[in-house]
Amino acid sequence: MHQNTPSSDYAASAGLVPLPQAALDAGRRGAPVPPTSWAQIDAACAALPAPLATLNVQALAFNAGSLLRRAAGKPIRVASKSIRSKEVLRAVLAQPGFAGILGFTLPEALWLAADPSDAFTDIVVAYPSADAHALRALAADPVACSRITLMVDSTEHLEWLAATLEQVAPAAAIRLCLDLDMSWRPAVGGKTLGHIGVHRSPLRTGADALAMALSIGNYKHGSTQLFTLVGVMAYEAQIAGLQDTPHTASRVANLAKGTVLKQLQRTSMTELVDRRGKVMAALHNIVELEFVNGGGTGSLELTTADPSVTELAAGSGLFGPTLFDGYSRFTAAHAVGFATTVVRRPAADMVTTLGGGWTASGPHGADRSPLPVHPEGLSLVPTEGVGEVQTPLRGAAAAQLKIGGKVWFRHAKSGEVCEHVDALEMIDGDTWLGRTPTYRGEGKAFV
Repeated sequence: MHQNTPSSDYAASAGLVPLPQAALDAGRRGAPVPPTSWAQIDAACAALPAPLATLNVQALAFNAGSLLRRAAGKPIRVASKSIRSKEVLRAVLAQPGFAGILGFTLPEALWLAADPSDAFTDIVVAYPSADAHALRALAADPVACSRITLMVDSTEHLEWLAATLEQVAPAAAIRLCLDLDMSWRPAVGGKTLGHIGVHRSPLRTGADALAMALSIGNYKHGSTQLFTLVGVMAYEAQIAGLQDTPHTASRVANLAKGTVLKQLQRTSMTELVDRRGKVMAALHNIVELEFVNGGGTGSLELTTADPSVTELAAGSGLFGPTLFDGYSRFTAAHAVGFATTVVRRPAADMVTTLGGGWTASGPHGADRSPLPVHPEGLSLVPTEGVGEVQTPLRGAAAAQLKIGGKVWFRHAKSGEVCEHVDALEMIDGDTWLGRTPTYRGEGKAFV
């Protein structure tokens, strides 16, 4: 039923509708990316107050299918930091081929693991935790201990974990995963020329990982093992999270930069597949692991070809934010957008909206700002950008906007948009389906 007005119980949250099968199948076939009609979305939300964020369920389903096609049979662990909505996580995990959560904090993992639906029974916390209260809560809960795996990358962290649990008798051995550094450090004549990638773990070689794995067995609570090593994460950020076809004003600059980035990524991938394989060969001599996780939205088809990797990770590809527009290997549908309200007109060709400063984390730059997409022809004012309480926009379309009208944006980074709203408004074409809560809407903020 067409519905562009909220029901009388608009404030009440609803579960996400099942992912549309036809769109999911289209993504799996590699069909062309469906266009996004922001005009239809605007019509569906005409009666809803802004600021608001929308979730296009057709685009979400298409993106889920596309990720599965690119994974080529290896399971995908869903990165919750890129989603931040339980109902969206449930809907995605219900699809064969998605398995488990890659969480971002231990308190988040505890909250998910305690969910009565039993939808979240396998959660790997992707970043080391130093939350003593949450660690003790984990140790005291046998169900959580069976469902949650913690990330470690140093004996310093192991010592902290053990000291924190010194007065606690864990219900079960704490599950651990080693985080390997997969950044690229090109060298000439034995001299390292630089660090390409992210600064994460100090573990780079088989010897590093082997020493760390052996040290895990030294920690006990009484006569029982305090920890058990179950997995390895080896994330290649310089490939999975770096666009290889950047878009700037200069076509020449784009071509040159894209050529350099593609070559860099090819060379880095060759090096890291070799090194990751050697690390895993060393570990397999002493421990039987449950999983080896690698990759991300930007590298699924490359990482899945690595025989040392047993599962992949992805999250941003489900929502399709602007930072994932510049990849040569895939194109994502635009599943999420947000709207702000026009509240003033400083000039005939300019309007100002309330808020809009939903800037993404990472290195400062224009690519981290929201992108105005509807009405077409609006642009940010360079001297002001997007603001905490106001965002001026200039362009011919501004003359047609009225006070109280909406301006639509795409966000640069996936899950961070959910930190600004209590719910995602579910849209199918020009039909509003209801709303599904974000973490914020459930009263949760984990970082």
